Amino acid sequence: MTPDSVSPSAVPPVPGSDATTVPASAPPAAPPAAPLVAPSAVAVSTGVPASPAAPAPASTPTRGPKSGEPPMGGRPGLPRVSLDRLRREIGKVIVGNQEVVDQVLITLFAGGHALLEGVPGLGKTLLVRTIASVLQQRFRRIQFTPDLMPADIIGTKLIREDEQGRRSFVFEPGPLFANLILADEINRATAKTQSALLEAMAEGTVTSCGETYALTPPFFVLATQNPIEMEGTYPLPEAQVDRFMFKILVELPSREMLEGILERTTGNEQVQLEPVMSGEEIVAVQKLVRDVPIARHLREAIASLILATQPKSANAPPPVKRYVAYGSSPRGLQAVALAAKSLAFLKGQNHVSFEEIKAVARPALRHRLIMNFEGEAEGISSDEIIGKILAQLETQVSLGKTATTG
Repeated sequence: MTPDSVSPSAVPPVPGSDATTVPASAPPAAPPAAPLVAPSAVAVSTGVPASPAAPAPASTPTRGPKSGEPPMGGRPGLPRVSLDRLRREIGKVIVGNQEVVDQVLITLFAGGHALLEGVPGLGKTLLVRTIASVLQQRFRRIQFTPDLMPADIIGTKLIREDEQGRRSFVFEPGPLFANLILADEINRATAKTQSALLEAMAEGTVTSCGETYALTPPFFVLATQNPIEMEGTYPLPEAQVDRFMFKILVELPSREMLEGILERTTGNEQVQLEPVMSGEEIVAVQKLVRDVPIARHLREAIASLILATQPKSANAPPPVKRYVAYGSSPRGLQAVALAAKSLAFLKGQNHVSFEEIKAVARPALRHRLIMNFEGEAEGISSDEIIGKILAQLETQVSLGKTATTG
């Protein structure tokens, strides 16, 4: 992936994008909850245009794939999308790390949120900005700092005076009122500000001064954190980490990737990205993903996978009982199933296979397994544990023995 320091000319500007640090301000007092306010009221008070409208209803294909690419899910009359086409467009800017790109797209079309972990300079911001351009979505980057307050990201009410001199309170939305949100270095803000994201991520709404405002779908949060520099940070509590569908590890680039980055980012060539989808089409895809069927024996396999991560379960393998303190919650079960459906959908398959379950298990569960003291002392990673469970589970699936016993 290209570094964050790439010239902004490498990517066409996203409408309404803002990459500046949000200034700090005091949060408003929160009276009792009030009725939901339509998002149109927010657009009027800010003057910010709403998300780009789709050229046609979501049920009508507005952009077909290039020659040789199948329609999404192989069914006619639906929005068309191809994983290969998305990869090609994003690959015009992003070098390598195809697995990271795929996992972000899987999370997006599954309707979840992602946590990216990696050292600075690996292109995390550029990746999100590029995806926003390809998908024609409004992008906001929030730089989390210790002095950032909840009102700085949610918004607050201000006193406005009209032409007749009458004053009134008007809600001024914060940067959360966009489609793709980059919460950069989320662990640098206090827990109070981190928790302000929870309602937006879980409910698609924000509450300010007793009124609840709906966010315009699609809404996708991509948070980043630096695993090396941990001094002066506020680690995310387990309950908040569990809200992220995927935890994606961004690795250092290989020599070939570094050569590609050097060639692509040190010249004057400007990349032109071709829009692939609209906001309404993305929402339609997210609904269709949930219709992808999972066979009964694979549903049993997913349930067995989750039970096997819990050390008190009867069918937990010895490494889990020895090194794991707490396993995955039912939210991990939902994450694996939805991510597997999303991947199968993007691949043009009509159903989920065990290959999709294997592909999404690690990013969906690695942040939901908590190692005990012995596991941390011996440097056992959650990916190792999940890999051993998958190997055992694959054998059971092949033998038709996936029914849970614990």
